[in-house]
Amino acid sequence: MKDQRSARILLVDDEARNIRLLEVLLRAEGYSTLSAGNGADALKIAAFSQPDLILLDIMMPGMDGYATVAELKANPLTQPVPVIMLTALDDRASKLRALQAGAEEFLTKPIDSADLSVRVRNLLRLKEYGDFLNDHNRILESQVVQRTAQLQDAYRDTVFTLVRAAEHKDEETGHHVRRISYYCRALSEAMDLPDEFHDAIFQASPMHDIGKIGIPDHVLLKPGSFNHDEWNIMRTHCALGASILSRGTSPYTEMGAEIALNHHERWDGSGYPNGLRGEAIPIAARVMQICDVYDALRSRRPYKPALDHERSMNIIIEGDGRTEPEHFDQAVLSCFVAEADRFAAIYELHADA
Repeated sequence: MKDQRSARILLVDDEARNIRLLEVLLRAEGYSTLSAGNGADALKIAAFSQPDLILLDIMMPGMDGYATVAELKANPLTQPVPVIMLTALDDRASKLRALQAGAEEFLTKPIDSADLSVRVRNLLRLKEYGDFLNDHNRILESQVVQRTAQLQDAYRDTVFTLVRAAEHKDEETGHHVRRISYYCRALSEAMDLPDEFHDAIFQASPMHDIGKIGIPDHVLLKPGSFNHDEWNIMRTHCALGASILSRGTSPYTEMGAEIALNHHERWDGSGYPNGLRGEAIPIAARVMQICDVYDALRSRRPYKPALDHERSMNIIIEGDGRTEPEHFDQAVLSCFVAEADRFAAIYELHADA
């Protein structure tokens, strides 16, 4: 903490001789002083110079002391500065009004030097501790921000590790999951969802197929179509993914578990694994679902060629018997169509090698 004797005190009085008297008394104590002859000048000087204490006369022409202290306390720059009101009035009502206006203390004229010294010292000590607490709170807030950033980095590392594990299992996953992140963030922004949702779905969506780690290679890597039993095995990747991620405590793994379980559900209830319908499907999964379908249409698979952007959009909007528009939340579909060019650009930027 700084030496109180280095404190700077603003003196406000329309009587020059009162200013001079206060200057003599305070400088004898080692304080430095500033002065103003009216309330308006006091407000300007206080905001610019940031004094440690203000001695303010009540009875001034124009803006009196009551109005001045009220303005000082209404300004965040000057609100922390303690104010001692100076008055020749000795009635209780005037003193009460001074305190109600925002002053911390008051002194009755003529000023007693000993009384002045004690009040000034006590209020400067109070201001000093207030400044210390404010600085301490700022340090704590900075540390919280830093620690939060470190935790977010740790969460992202966890996501990256899980996705890398999936890439080793299925080589087609790599470019797909990178595109999915950008698709989902773009669509969530177009839907005007909260900012924290944009970041969470960007980080969480690549984990949607993490459950494929638990699918046997002879099923996962089969070059042709699945038979009935193989298809049933493949469908278990949703629950497997949710199980893997459900023990996480980060917002990314929590949303990732929600997406993994539900991203094959359909708005009309024809999806899997639980046949959820409409708004029973979490919004993150609804966003993910249409992005996943678009990228699957655009991508080459062992059982199908890659389709161009126009053909993929036509299937999503018009349907082809396998994919139908009623599979999607219509609000999500509308935003997706409006952002079609953005999705095409994302695919081209992160196209398969």
